[in-house]
Order: sequence, then C-alpha cells, then structure tokens
Amino acid sequence: MGSLMRVAYALALYACATAGGASLEWPQFAGPHRNFTSDTKGLANSWPPSGPKKLWSRDLGDGYSGIAVDGGVLYTMYRRGFDEVTLAAATATGKTIWEHTENASFRSGMAMENGSGPHATPLVTADAVYAVGILAHLICLDKRTGRVLWSHDLWREYNGTPMDRGYSVSPIAWKDTIIMNVGGAGHAVMAFNQKDGKVVWQKQDFANSPSSPLLIKVDGQDQLVAAMGGEIIGLNPDSGDLLWKHPHPTSWNLNIALPLWSDDHILFVSSAYNGGCVALQLRVVNGKTQVQELWNTNRMRVHIGNLLRIGDTLYGSSGDFGPAPLTALDARTGKLLWQDRAFPKATFLYADGKLIAVDEDGNLSLATVSPTGLKVLSRVELLRSNAWTAPALAGATLYVRDRHSLMAFDLR
Repeated sequence: MGSLMRVAYALALYACATAGGASLEWPQFAGPHRNFTSDTKGLANSWPPSGPKKLWSRDLGDGYSGIAVDGGVLYTMYRRGFDEVTLAAATATGKTIWEHTENASFRSGMAMENGSGPHATPLVTADAVYAVGILAHLICLDKRTGRVLWSHDLWREYNGTPMDRGYSVSPIAWKDTIIMNVGGAGHAVMAFNQKDGKVVWQKQDFANSPSSPLLIKVDGQDQLVAAMGGEIIGLNPDSGDLLWKHPHPTSWNLNIALPLWSDDHILFVSSAYNGGCVALQLRVVNGKTQVQELWNTNRMRVHIGNLLRIGDTLYGSSGDFGPAPLTALDARTGKLLWQDRAFPKATFLYADGKLIAVDEDGNLSLATVSPTGLKVLSRVELLRSNAWTAPALAGATLYVRDRHSLMAFDLR
C-alpha cells in the first residue's frame, strides 16, 4: 500500500469513527472503550484452516506489552538485552518508524522468571506517546519522532510501591492529565500534566497492585476506579479526592485484571490468588457515592487475562495455578452458567458479535458465546512462546504478539 493510500485509508477510518460516534482504532490498553471491545463490523464468520489472512509478521524482543494503534502507526514495548524499547511501527508493514531505548536492568530482589517485561501498554494521544516499563519509569515521547519530552521515575521520585515482578500499570488520559497508580502514603494515585509532566495532584495511602485504572461515569459524575493492593477505590479524577472504597484483598496484593464497568452501574472486579469476583452497584445520591455489594464468588478468578460482559453474562478465564477454563457467570447474580476447557488460559476481545481469543499456548481462536455455551468457529496455532498479551483490533486488522514475535491479520 502506497503512502497516499495509507493516508486515505486512515482518514476513511477516522471519518467512519467520528460520524457514527464509534471508535475503530485502539489507542490504549484494552482498546478505545478500555473494556476489550471494538465497534468494528463486517468481520469474517470463520477462517480457513491456516487462519485469517496474514498481512505481516516480525520478530520482537521479550515482553507482554500490548499494542496501541492510531493513525496508521502501532506502538508497543519490548526488551532488548538490558534495555526496554518503545517501538513505533507502520501498521501496513510492521516496519520500524522509530524506537526509544532505556536501560531497565533488574533491581536486586526482582523475580522475573515468568518474563522480563515490559508489561504495560503505551497510551497514544494527539501529540504524544506515554509508556512505562518494569522499573516504573514513565516517559512521554513525541508521537512523530520518539524524542523524550519529559519523564518521571515513579519509584525513586515518589517512593512508590515496589513490584518485584515489574511495574505493569498502563497509563490513562483524563482531560489534560495522565493518571498513574503509584502506591504509597500520600501518592497512591498521581496525575501529571500531559504537556510538561508536572504533578497536578497526588493523593491517598493505598498499596499498589498490577491492575490499571479505569474512568467511569456514575449518575453523571466522573470517577477514576482503581483496584489497589487490598481495596477497590473511586477517586475524583480532577483532584484525587477519595469518593469511596471497598475491600478486595488478594494474596500478595495481586489485583491484576482491569476492572469492568457496565451501563447498569455495576462494577466488576475479578482477581486470582483467592480474590474471586465481586459485583458492586454504584449510585450517586446527594453528591455521595453509595456502594452496594451485589454478589461475590470464587468461581471467576481472572489471572493475567480480562473480563468481558456480553448482555447479562460475564466471561473470563478463571484460574491461577491450575487449569483456567473459560467461565460464564450471570452478571446479575454471580451464578455459574458454564465452564469450558476449549482454551488454555486466554485473553479476549469482542467485536461484531464474535469472541477473539489468544491463549497462552499460542492459539488464535474465533468463537461465539452465549449464556448456554461456547461455539468455536475457527482455531489456528500461530504463536511460538507464552502468549499472555491481549489482542488488539484496529478497523479489521488484528494485532497479536507473544514474547518473541508480532503479527497482523486481516479479519474481513
């Protein structure tokens, strides 16, 4: 595809997205809506035995960083020797546009046997890319050139909660700020000015966890939700003031999965390591948030993956040290509907009525799910090594990676 055609294609995608109020790109962790869903339509209902049409593939260093896509460019992170690399590559070819490299030698006491990182997914805005590596070094890069605009060492500068398996919180944008979970007394969550990196606010006294923050709207009130070390909290994203908290302890403070918000004012948080899954109904009454626990169950224990809600059903791979079957719960009651071991432990996205799964053994699958069961439409073994990274879908192009490679597929 020539450069003019790529520009035209990008403009067409943008026009479709803005005209319908939908987003067809994937600019951050968990996608445009930060819930692993895409507004793309017109995807194929099955694939040939060899899988969907491969557009390109390339080698990539170690890492679990996800793929962010915006304007014909993809962004991710990987490890090369003692360094972490933030990569910008052309979506049409996979070829490198620019790279930024920083030293990320392991600190004493870090346990990185399950993967040397990086773990977090870059955030893309109109002019910049925000990336953070295993040592909690947050960098703001010029989107066009990769030049460093500003940076912060969240552990050294602010005495944040150390994470012995590496920092993994993916940044989120709010108005003119970038918000990060940091952990520790007085700065559990922090907001930085997007342009110059100055601290806008730093508040609260909670231990950090690997989970990333989420923005929600409760009865018209904007809130930032974070699953911290032992609590789920809601903050005012403008000030960092605490609006509510609810206990959600896990072994070793390992809340990992992203919380999930739904339009009926129910927040779901699911954790492995004895955390289980909790459903909280949030309402704002007379300016104060009321939190009601609707149910709590150990039948949904999401580890490195993610929750999806489709209709009134929750789906996720449930399990940590043993098998992790795809599990379906009634979102209203927490009742177990079914479990299916068709996939090993997997991450998912949902688009055009279909579930797209990447499991840790490297299989890419297309399926449909319902309250009554799972139907696998197509499945192909593609990836070579420990695939714990969630797939990304921009338009009809699917991006998947394992610890050593990155691929793009046409799903039309």
